Amino acid sequence: MVKVSIIVPIYNTEKYLKKCLDSLVSQTLKDIEIICVNDGSTDSSIQILEEYKNKDTRIKVINKENSGYGNSMNIGISSASGEYIGIVESDDFVKNNMFEDLYELAKNNDLDLLKSDFYYYTTKDNQSRKAGKIKKELQGKVFNIGDDPAIVKMMPSIWSAIYKRTFLIENGINFLETPGASYQDTSFAFKALVSAERMMFTGEAYLYYRQDNENSSVKSKEKVYAVSTEWDEISRFLDNNLSLKNIVNDYKLVAQFNGYRWNLIRIDSQYRDEFIELFSKTFCEYYAKGEIREKFYKKINKNEFQMLLNNKQKYRKYIDKLALNYEKKEKRRKNFSIRINLSRVSIVLFGKQIVEFG
Repeated sequence: MVKVSIIVPIYNTEKYLKKCLDSLVSQTLKDIEIICVNDGSTDSSIQILEEYKNKDTRIKVINKENSGYGNSMNIGISSASGEYIGIVESDDFVKNNMFEDLYELAKNNDLDLLKSDFYYYTTKDNQSRKAGKIKKELQGKVFNIGDDPAIVKMMPSIWSAIYKRTFLIENGINFLETPGASYQDTSFAFKALVSAERMMFTGEAYLYYRQDNENSSVKSKEKVYAVSTEWDEISRFLDNNLSLKNIVNDYKLVAQFNGYRWNLIRIDSQYRDEFIELFSKTFCEYYAKGEIREKFYKKINKNEFQMLLNNKQKYRKYIDKLALNYEKKEKRRKNFSIRINLSRVSIVLFGKQIVEFG
């Protein structure tokens, strides 16, 4: 049994694939397998994969017709033989000590899940900045969801972690296989976090998450409801695991509300009215079932929530304003920003990071 199976889902990433694979074959942990799942690429990705496969026997290439990210990931997991599983998307790359460090920490502490920090990376200026997503009070200790249920609100970032393979199999943790959908890491990450008996977070960052190769889904109608499909799966999972639901449901509802609102801001304006209908209906049902409690209002503005439920036209205007402000903020951020949180400080001036520590 190899120590870590690294799953690399691939679809038309010829521009970045070599950098990704170079970072994997140069890992200081040699006892790995690299499972490349080619999802029907039409560019030169397949030729690049064959080239690397011929040079390194640890690389396994699985070619299939295009069926989506979720299907690729499930095929990768079912094909893996490693003690732990890692995920690296084919437009990202990693430090060469990532899997040695993570494996040793996971093995020494008998972890189901180990999550690390990561870097945001932009191609055009070769700039990276640490994300600072791991709270200091969670770093370096073994815990489970009962110790801090609020972690379900974290960014999924499934590729900045490793997972014990038997843990995923025994808990039935896999990906939805909705063709053409997005956000398919949402339910996977949630189910892994709430199911792990022994997990640990580390503030060390290893993976470079590329920011300027995001294939925009905001103008595609088929992707408008992808986020709600993922949250439907999470609701189904919790309804079948009521002990977990009792622990995390307040935080789950906050995360779902914020996820739906974020989706509204990002999708094309022509689809906002119909998504608001679904958004309002979903949370009306939660409200009617008595699931919306005071803990929810500590994180979500009560007036905004009531507007969503009772005045959808007014809520549409509210979202349009948020979207416009977000667009302006993003333009300013690219030129100048100061970011301070519990684990890092970053200062960007005219698009260049000039200070970072933490």
